[in-house]
Amino acid sequence: MLASSRSALASARQCRQMSHASNKLSGQVAVLTGSTDGIGLAIAKRMGQEGARVVVSSRRSHNVERAVQEMHDLGLKDVLGVQCNVGKPEDRHNLIDQVSELFTLCSESVWDKLFDINVKSTWALTKLVAPHMQKKKKGSIIYVGSVATLGQIIPHTALSGYIVSKSCLLAMSKMVAQQLAPDNVRVNCLLPGLFKTRFGEVLHADEEIYNRMLPSIPMRRAGEPHEAAGMAVFLASDDASYITGENFAVGGGMPSRL
Repeated sequence: MLASSRSALASARQCRQMSHASNKLSGQVAVLTGSTDGIGLAIAKRMGQEGARVVVSSRRSHNVERAVQEMHDLGLKDVLGVQCNVGKPEDRHNLIDQVSELFTLCSESVWDKLFDINVKSTWALTKLVAPHMQKKKKGSIIYVGSVATLGQIIPHTALSGYIVSKSCLLAMSKMVAQQLAPDNVRVNCLLPGLFKTRFGEVLHADEEIYNRMLPSIPMRRAGEPHEAAGMAVFLASDDASYITGENFAVGGGMPSRL
């Protein structure tokens, strides 16, 4: 009975801690050695409750499995368990190898591909089309960036390279706008937020990620593709004849400027 009472008290204490969690570690990865019992496990649980992705490890696999299960029982699903004796070099390397993907913002090959498509190709197409518009003394170029480039939190590290590459379009639109303005060619940048598209599935199709993003969207929903199309039509039309070098967020109210 005493053991049961202690277990109940511990569970109640953990529930209280979870109720006061503030997600202050959201987006961070916590790799903890010797963390399947005692203080180490308590730190792992608390960090998980505060939103971190947690990696627990110790020398014995059954202890790792037990600790992971305890965290799952608390509702903490983003947990990885790794058997690791930190006194052994091979175990240390194995630990880092297994968690390396959690830290990888973007591989070099993916980085190159993103910049080739989102930056270099955009610049190359601009150079091809701009002379024709300059000759006609009229035209509108619209780059498609992302509202995430304005500092909005996107809880998916796989998108980091994408966001960095899209941020280049903010500067490109202003630079090219200055160069083409004397010939009445306008250049603006459309910045979509979270939209229900095939590309956006990585965010809106995952219920956990989607629910984490909703509080940052005042309209509390993802956008539909046609809701971005209207802004593009406006920027291409004569209704925007005196607008150039601007960035237009279409993000359901996500903060985009002062």
